[in-house]
This record gives sequence, structure tokens and C-alpha cells, in this order.
Amino acid sequence: MSATEIRELRNAPAMLPLFAKAVVRAGVKPGKNPELPNKGVRLSDIMLDAKHLATYRKVCGFKADGYLPVTYPHLHAHPLFMSLLLDKDFPFAAMGLVHVRNRITQYRRIQEREQLDVECRFGELKRVAKGYEFSILTHISTGGELVWESESTMFRRGGGTGEDKGSKKPGAAEPVTNATEWKVPGSMGRQYGAVSGDRNPIHLYPLTAKLFGFKRQIVHGMWSKARCLAEVNDQLPENGFSVDVQFKLPMFIPATVKFAQEKQGSGLDFRLLAADGVKPHLSGEIRAL
Repeated sequence: MSATEIRELRNAPAMLPLFAKAVVRAGVKPGKNPELPNKGVRLSDIMLDAKHLATYRKVCGFKADGYLPVTYPHLHAHPLFMSLLLDKDFPFAAMGLVHVRNRITQYRRIQEREQLDVECRFGELKRVAKGYEFSILTHISTGGELVWESESTMFRRGGGTGEDKGSKKPGAAEPVTNATEWKVPGSMGRQYGAVSGDRNPIHLYPLTAKLFGFKRQIVHGMWSKARCLAEVNDQLPENGFSVDVQFKLPMFIPATVKFAQEKQGSGLDFRLLAADGVKPHLSGEIRAL
């Protein structure tokens, strides 16, 4: 396999033109044998904005402690992430892609004043029962030291194998009894969209969400992950750890949700559930390296 072609950027791509480009490319068809381009993008020497970080903490529930919230580097990767999805050689339309899983590995805590070098590239593409799954890999370093990386797995419906191996439906789950209840306002999609730059219409208003087939707006999956980690921030390992999350049912907002956690040795399992304590929005696990 040839080396990945990495394009160096001078500045982070502006999000509004990227969304406009996504609309233009909405009709892109993958063909019978889609392949991911062997490409990546890199942005170096990112200086963090204290006001932006403070807003992110407020929206997601993190306390100020001198270090970046574990999910915060994802915001600096997102414009690069989007530029890859809108590359002329990318075989799918960006609109309609679903973020189904996100795994972050933090090798050490990142101080607020450290400069970041961010690189995103395509990972693996595979055909699954109902369509295609592919990943985007992000690596973040500071001073040449790898400190953070992630794998975001995306799903594109259509053209799948049709196979559904071992898809036995689980028995009815019992509602959780030991959980923390949160109220998520209908404005949360707009709040997170403003700080993240991800102003996808499905997250903003009932009307804009209905244009894309949703009964009303849904919250961002990465907000849900961040909010869960803010809840357990004091329990995160001091040294390296991974946090792996699967996104389940969309959360229509406003909403009442329940957060449940359970110790697993030196790690932690957690879930974000609907108000009934059964229907899952997210499940995740934290493990020390």
C-alpha cells in the first residue's frame, strides 16, 4: 500500500463553506466497489482559545482544572474530519452519514496552554449488513509527543451484504434503578453547534430536523459522550486510558435522560438511557492503558 498523502493546512477550514459543499455533494453515489482515498490532512501549532474552552466546559458540564477535557481535542479535529469527507475522491455523500462509534485514547493529560498538532486520515472501509462502515483516524501531538488519538466510525446506509449474523433480539431489559437524571433542553443542539462548529440542521430546530426525516432536533452524539465524561471526570485514570462509546438511539430534545455507571475493576462502564431507564442512547467503557 502506498504512503498516505498528507496535505498540510495553514488554517482550520471554515465550517459554513464546508456545509455548503456538503449540500452540493449530496447526490454523490458510491458505485459498486467504493474505495477510500489514501489521503489525510494536518494542521500544526494550534493555539487554544481560553474563552472557547470555557464555553465548551459550560456546555458539556466540565469543571476547570488546568487540563483539556478528554473530548475537547475532537473539536479541533472536526474541521479536518469534514474536509476529508468532502474530498473529491471520497465515494459517499457526507450528508446522511451516521456516527456510530467513537474511541478516544489519551496517553496523558493535556495542559491548557500546550500547542497541538492535529492529523486526520482515512482508516478502514468495510461492507456490513445494511451498508458500509468506515473510520477516520485522528492523531494529536505536542512537541513531537503523541498525546491523544481517536477512531471515529461512520455508517452509510445502502449497498450492504444483506447478511445479519446472529441478530437475536435480547430479552426485555429491566429499567435502571441507580441512575442520575438530567434534563436536556431543546437548545442544546444549537449551544453545542455554536461551540463545535457542527451546525448540521438535524441538531438545530424542529423544522430543520424535519427536512431530514426527524420528528424534531436531536442532540450531537459527541455532546452526549462529553456530558457523560464530565459526570465521571473525577474518576478518570490519572495516566493513559481509553474511552470507547457506541451511539445507539438518537436523543430527541428536549429530553429527560438517565445516566448509569458501574465499576469494572480499574475501569468503568456507563450508559445514557431514555427517561424510561431502558432505551439506550449511548453505552461506553473507560479502561486504563
